[in-house]
Amino acid sequence: MKNKIKTINFLIFFFLITIIATLFYFSTNKKSTQQTEPTFTKNGELEFLKKDSPSKIIDIEVANNDEKRTQGLMWRKSMSENSGMLFIFDAEKQLSFWMKNTLIPLDIIYVNKFKEIIAIHNNTVPLSEISILSKQPAKYVVEVNAGFCNNNIININDKIKFKIK
Repeated sequence: MKNKIKTINFLIFFFLITIIATLFYFSTNKKSTQQTEPTFTKNGELEFLKKDSPSKIIDIEVANNDEKRTQGLMWRKSMSENSGMLFIFDAEKQLSFWMKNTLIPLDIIYVNKFKEIIAIHNNTVPLSEISILSKQPAKYVVEVNAGFCNNNIININDKIKFKIK
């Protein structure tokens, strides 16, 4: 009888330890897989050159390699009004962006190799996986907060210039 009680107590103890260890593992693993919000890193400035109105200058973070271009503005909960991200590609080609894991609505601006704006997609939908095409070959893409282009009268055929630190 004593051996049976010891065995039952051991099994209960083992079962409780297993449950506690499992709960600890999953709570720790959940925390480690949660995405933290990247911070803005100013890499330079970009100026929108407009034909009939004053230019507009913003601070830019640069995405000039595959890793940075893939990450883009994903997981950002906000972005300063006068900030944006400049994507630089090695060659001019038709480009396609999406809003997967992007939490804020954006204006996406496609720019050709002559630094002329060729397409603007206003107020893109956060978290959407729908492709947003350049329609024409582009070498640069600028992402800014939704409404920026309308508020600052940024149009197709305007130009950009930028300085990277």
